[in-house]
Amino acid sequence: MDATELDHRYRTRDGWIPPDLVARLIDRGHADTVRERALDGDWFCARGLARYLAGQGRGEVALAALAPYVATGWWGAVGESAELLDRTGRTEEAVRLVRPHAEAGERSALRHLALALSRQGHAEEAYALLRPHIGDWFLAAPLVEVSAGLGRDEEVAALLRDRARPDRPCERCGGTQCPGGGARPSNAAALLAAVLERQGRTDEAVEVLRTHPYAPVDGGDPLAELLARHDRIDDLRAHAAASYDEYAARRLAELLESRGDVVGAVEAYRPHAAAGRGRASILLARLLSRHGRGHEAVDVMRALDSADDWILDELCALYAAQDRAEEGLAHLDAVKARRGREEWEIFRLRAHLLAGCGRLDEAVEGIRAHLEGAAPYAAEELARLLADAGRLGEAVAVLDPELPDHARALAELLVDLGRIDEAVAVLCRPRPPIPPPDPAGYSDCPPF
Repeated sequence: MDATELDHRYRTRDGWIPPDLVARLIDRGHADTVRERALDGDWFCARGLARYLAGQGRGEVALAALAPYVATGWWGAVGESAELLDRTGRTEEAVRLVRPHAEAGERSALRHLALALSRQGHAEEAYALLRPHIGDWFLAAPLVEVSAGLGRDEEVAALLRDRARPDRPCERCGGTQCPGGGARPSNAAALLAAVLERQGRTDEAVEVLRTHPYAPVDGGDPLAELLARHDRIDDLRAHAAASYDEYAARRLAELLESRGDVVGAVEAYRPHAAAGRGRASILLARLLSRHGRGHEAVDVMRALDSADDWILDELCALYAAQDRAEEGLAHLDAVKARRGREEWEIFRLRAHLLAGCGRLDEAVEGIRAHLEGAAPYAAEELARLLADAGRLGEAVAVLDPELPDHARALAELLVDLGRIDEAVAVLCRPRPPIPPPDPAGYSDCPPF
């Protein structure tokens, strides 16, 4: 095995079994097949096998499964092995394994090394490693983490306060209007607030997040999270009402729902849903549905009066969950009549509703007759419908084993049927090479 080749195949997934299907094979009792593939150079199989073995308390065997990949020097394998060593209390070994990669400039290795050193009681060394990278959002977060308890909070806060300025000059050209200017790192305000919060200066942390631009992190709102942690419900409610997006409203609703205040949670979403914000409407509909108010949930989604497939998808799912598939079909009929056509993404929802009310054969024929019915994605949708109805053999026959676009869906069905060798063969077939693009430049031959 070669590190460059491993990295390329990791990025393209060419010829390897995808991670979720590795887990599927192990869950179905086919760990031996996964082990064979791991020995044959399939990294996802090696990683899945190692995690499975570690979960059984067989740490040494798990490390041995990763060893050939670690020996190539590829960071993906080194990082996985280091995490396994960390979890089994062998942090010093993990540090020795990771340090050369951190010194070579690998960001993930530097982060891993700093956090491992901090756990070992070497937080000052970890801080010194990360301090030069204060402008990197990925490394600034662990810098704040390892600095806790070092008596450096004022120093870290000063660094972050300067970097959270929206008018901060660009580090390359010094200009204030350059796209490279502004807060660097992008999470500077959120990290500054975290430092102030751990100092007990909650009001200052709130003010920082109110006055400095910050980016939502993983779909969350740092100010909303801060207010929720400190049970400042009125402030959180005001923040949610003033926010254009639904992040703060979601945090408020989650907090109220966890306390049994479903009415309050519903009201947190109402203004956003009334303003026609689709994501807030979906969250409100799901909340209502969870609490047995499915008819209200349908009304919320219908009020959007949208023909967008992601909105209709949610609405049709609600109809299906309430055994109201016929009403869902009538709604799609109305959308089709208004638009004069029914694109594939909308027809796909119709097919599932037809299957849900016992009209599977009609759904199958509809897919086959659709203008896009011969497309690979249409065949995959047809196979999914048949599989959901328990007709696995017919579903397999719909998919083309020679077509890369069908490989994943076909392999899942073959695994479920116990035809493991066929599934592996389909998944591990190399993809055809992509021809290089035509060279750019002037040509006096058509097309010009």
